[in-house]
Amino acid sequence: MDREIKFREWDPNRQKMYGSGGLSYGIREDYDDSVAFGFAHTERIDGDLSKERVLEQYTGLKDKNGVEIYEGDIVSCSMGCPHQVVWKEEMGGMFVGGMPGWYLSGLSNGYAWTKYEKVIGNIHENPELLEE
Repeated sequence: MDREIKFREWDPNRQKMYGSGGLSYGIREDYDDSVAFGFAHTERIDGDLSKERVLEQYTGLKDKNGVEIYEGDIVSCSMGCPHQVVWKEEMGGMFVGGMPGWYLSGLSNGYAWTKYEKVIGNIHENPELLEE
């Protein structure tokens, strides 16, 4: 099964998220065993080139309401507590904890994705959710 690869972008200067449905800009290059993306998007804000934007990748997963889950989202797990969606490079491509490379922070590797999880915010706009 192919996973749709798309991104969203957080702009800390404007305090705004772009591409909640996935950004489509960029150049995709397919190779025999991998895919690469070259992004050519740049923007000048008040004369300065903005390089502070944060790209976050779609995990290929949806929450119990059908909302797409992105890196940086805060998700209420099946037990009701909040966790940030993170990519663990050292585990990328492995099926540990129910997700290949994508994990909920603060949970052990034994946590399996139940499809009862719910997106309740993201780390940029709602960091206080992780303080509960």
